[in-house]
Amino acid sequence: MRPIPHKALGAGALTVAAVAALVLPGTPAAAGPAAACSPAQVVANGGFESGTSPWTASSSTVITSRSGQSAHGGGSYAWLDGVGSTRTDSLAQSVTIPSGCATATLSFWLHIDTAETTSSTAYDKLTAKLGSTTLATYSNLDENTGYVQKTVDVSSFAGQTVNLSFTGTEDSSLQTSFVLDDIALDTADGTTPPSTDPTRTPATPSYTVNLSSDTSGTVWTGHESVTFTNASATALGEVYLRLWDNYHGSCDAMPVRVGNVTGGTAGALSVACTALKVDLPAPLAPGQSATIGFDLGITVPSGADRFGHDGAFSFVGNALPVLAVRDGAGWHLDPYTNNGESFYSLAADFKVTLDHPSSLLVPATGTSTDTPGSSGRTVTTATASKVRDFAWAAGPFTKISGTSATGVAVNVYSVSGISSTSAQSMLSTAKSAVDAHAARFGAYPYGELDAVIDNNYWFGGMEYPGFVLDLVSTTALTHEIAHQWWYGIVGDDEYNSPWLDEAFTDYATDLAQGKTGTGCWNSVSWASSAEKITNSMAYWDAHSSRYSTVVYGYGKCALHDLRRVLGDTAMAKLLKDYAGAHWYGVSTTAEFKAAAQAATSTDLTSFWTQHRIEG
Repeated sequence: MRPIPHKALGAGALTVAAVAALVLPGTPAAAGPAAACSPAQVVANGGFESGTSPWTASSSTVITSRSGQSAHGGGSYAWLDGVGSTRTDSLAQSVTIPSGCATATLSFWLHIDTAETTSSTAYDKLTAKLGSTTLATYSNLDENTGYVQKTVDVSSFAGQTVNLSFTGTEDSSLQTSFVLDDIALDTADGTTPPSTDPTRTPATPSYTVNLSSDTSGTVWTGHESVTFTNASATALGEVYLRLWDNYHGSCDAMPVRVGNVTGGTAGALSVACTALKVDLPAPLAPGQSATIGFDLGITVPSGADRFGHDGAFSFVGNALPVLAVRDGAGWHLDPYTNNGESFYSLAADFKVTLDHPSSLLVPATGTSTDTPGSSGRTVTTATASKVRDFAWAAGPFTKISGTSATGVAVNVYSVSGISSTSAQSMLSTAKSAVDAHAARFGAYPYGELDAVIDNNYWFGGMEYPGFVLDLVSTTALTHEIAHQWWYGIVGDDEYNSPWLDEAFTDYATDLAQGKTGTGCWNSVSWASSAEKITNSMAYWDAHSSRYSTVVYGYGKCALHDLRRVLGDTAMAKLLKDYAGAHWYGVSTTAEFKAAAQAATSTDLTSFWTQHRIEG
């Protein structure tokens, strides 16, 4: 996604909003090797089975074994709030996160129950912090019937001693209980993840979807099924479906509705109803496959959004339920972020059949064919291989088509109000951009490319495999098409490592437009010591005014600086080889740093430090 405020950023004139500003030099000198990591779990008494020490609690009732709630493991737990009157409970301990560690992951099990009846107002809240940095916030809207494990990447705190704290605040009526247990903060050296099984699973998903729309293309109903394989060395007892677009509604009025689940038992909705647990009939053994199916209903809300309709034109992004990923950090059940993306998923195959009125054009991920349906209707069948998501649009678009110099079919769909001149300009931009990026990173693999143009998008532009939403903007469209490689082909955990797609995509955009970023790092000014290019969306959602500046702007400037250290030829080879090595896979910061170091005899340790690239 390319946020509108970032469109004003130039290569040499980055917006800065510094507090206690620190200006760093352009190309740092080499330094000695980083300190060795000693993997450790640094939270003491995280299960509360050894009394209260070293925790500091606001009252003697916070750490407890009394009846009314239950522990996740053992007999004791932490119970914050839950009295039904104005109250603030807190729990904290000082932790030291070793330096030199590639990863640090905070995890905890959280149960929330509430007497609040609202589906839209967060009256009672729990905030998790490290030092002064808010890691996550939960509320009565996140009520769940059992414990849910939460994980947060805190790698940016390596080498620091900070206060880990949880604070619950309750208003004057209707109780909400925030119950915590089994809190841990695991550090690792990058080769040994906190979990004993780092394999990403469920793997090789294959989705089959059949949906039919109403006359306007805003309501879709039908069925979805997904077949998947347990790629890990441990049995898989459950999977989670991410119902991302329930962020745009409420738990009482969900835009994405799943029912009649087969192949498993639907459990509780969690994470503000954006995650649905499905318990499998029996643990799925390593290497074995299974299929779950369900009825699906989608209602597109009003608004020119990545999931919304602008009058007669519907944009249906992130609406199909997709499988969450379990890796070394556990299940990734991160919250939706409207500031960026949360959509960590593995490459999958999709076959999606969309039955709709013939008056509506339906651009979609993958390669589409249209066949006649019932009276006045058309069936669009879209197939896509090795993509991480599937999106479509529906409306009386104006369509123009062309073919890039290397043979990629490109379609531009415009809403009313977009001039033919603007549409032709976007078609020309798309054709040149897809070829420019392919030449640098590898041939475009997704068949056709659809660009849906509407100048009312508040977010600027948004990427999906083979399908982008965009304003009339040469730079923004070039950026979104670069995402076909950096997020689409080379995947990443978009919530915990947003720089791996946004910074790389902005760097690719500069290259496609002939911009070298000369001197842009000289304009960098940090807002705080906690601000890092590699921070997660949990950090950026708490510091949203800095997200675009640091992740996009400083991120691409760091890559320009790396190019100057390695040399143009070596940097070009690094990125093309790296893309090839991670084709349809997942990139991590540690893997990219290792690949960059292998491309040069210069010790890059001080480069990463100066550019605040950690992990």
